[in-house]
Amino acid sequence: MTTILERPVGGEQVAVPRLSALLVLLSGTFITTLDFFIVNVAIPATQRDLRAGPAMTQFVVAGFGLALAAGLITGGRLGDLYGRRRMFVLGLGLFTLASLACGLAPGARFLVGARVAQGAAAALLTPQVLAIVNTAYTGAHRARAFNLYGLAMGFGGVFGQLIGGLLIRADIAGLGWRAVFLINVPVGLVAVPAAYRTVPESRAANGARLDVLGTLLVSTGLVLIVLPLVEGQQQGWPLWTWLCLGAAPAVLAGFAAYQRRIGGRALIDLDLFRQRAFSVGAVIALVGQMAVASFFFVLALYLQQGRGMSPLESGLVFLALGAGYFVSSSRAAQVAARLGRQVLAVGALTLAAGYGLLAVVATGIGGTAGLVPGLLVAGCGMGLVMAPLPATALTGVEPRHAASAAGVISTSLQAGGAIGIAVIGVVFYGVLGTGHFTAAFGVSLAVMAAFCAASAGLVQLLPRG
Repeated sequence: MTTILERPVGGEQVAVPRLSALLVLLSGTFITTLDFFIVNVAIPATQRDLRAGPAMTQFVVAGFGLALAAGLITGGRLGDLYGRRRMFVLGLGLFTLASLACGLAPGARFLVGARVAQGAAAALLTPQVLAIVNTAYTGAHRARAFNLYGLAMGFGGVFGQLIGGLLIRADIAGLGWRAVFLINVPVGLVAVPAAYRTVPESRAANGARLDVLGTLLVSTGLVLIVLPLVEGQQQGWPLWTWLCLGAAPAVLAGFAAYQRRIGGRALIDLDLFRQRAFSVGAVIALVGQMAVASFFFVLALYLQQGRGMSPLESGLVFLALGAGYFVSSSRAAQVAARLGRQVLAVGALTLAAGYGLLAVVATGIGGTAGLVPGLLVAGCGMGLVMAPLPATALTGVEPRHAASAAGVISTSLQAGGAIGIAVIGVVFYGVLGTGHFTAAFGVSLAVMAAFCAASAGLVQLLPRG
């Protein structure tokens, strides 16, 4: 059963079926987030089956994230211009087809290409979810919708490794690792037609065109940042990684100057960054994700290589993290109504406390069960940050810029994840070279806790209320 909410969107009066539309939108959020994490479990089996070398298997993971990060801002602008539901449906349909191609891949190169296509499709649909929620809902319904968005995104990340381990262990129809990709196909087949029936259409003012040069500049700039961060640690930071990172600021500065010059035809309205909630929220998204994405990275390494667990066993340990996330994110709207912007600071400091507990246990004498309290606390902190953050950052954004603004926030999250993994990778492997997994894990947690403290400090720059 659904209820109807009427709200002007892009100058039109629309009726929004709250439950059904939101479930369809969140299904897209869940499977795209899931695919970012679930593939890590399948890498060893994929490497054996397709006889892939280390570089090729790295790009099975990196290709998705690279295409996603590079295309989010453009995907958001396409939604503003040509219709957010239309781009969501197109992106979800392409993501389903790319998932099918991944599951049927005859070789490693084909799989890498299909993963890049998956990432590009995810970049098309991801910003539309935030934009539709931001423009179609209001008041308590909007807060609840954003809360559920954070819940879906968190569950995709937290349970990705467990779901992947279960699918590979079950070996459905002898599919093995291919099931982690093919599981998306039935979801897409149901969600695509459902989106046409339930999700309202909205867009920016008519008459504008896509800024092709701006698209090329921002995509190139983001690739120059994300690619060396993703591949640099694995390849020992060769010269090309530093050349890319050195060129990225110049390319992005050129993009900003060009956007300012063309004004109303710009890919991103730079006046968005004059809104303190949006500009500070984007920075919090970047710094906060540096602390979150890197934690998944080092926890998986610590459990599987440091403690010798199987992917399924380590996935079960993630259940404690998921339990904390579920509890806090389901109550985040009520906490935010009471604390306002400080809910983000409380969440960041709670996450830091969870990391501290884990460091004490990991570097002490505690067994695997001793990790549970720290994981529960860390999960609670994640929920209090990730659930309210999109609503906070997008407060006050005009409906005509909704999808492009959501693309910027999503890009901040993806870039933060890549930067965090690169930084923590240097710390983790640096300590591991002279010590043990427990020491490397403990020092990495200390650095991630510092990221959390920085996020809590940045929250104080947000507008009150």
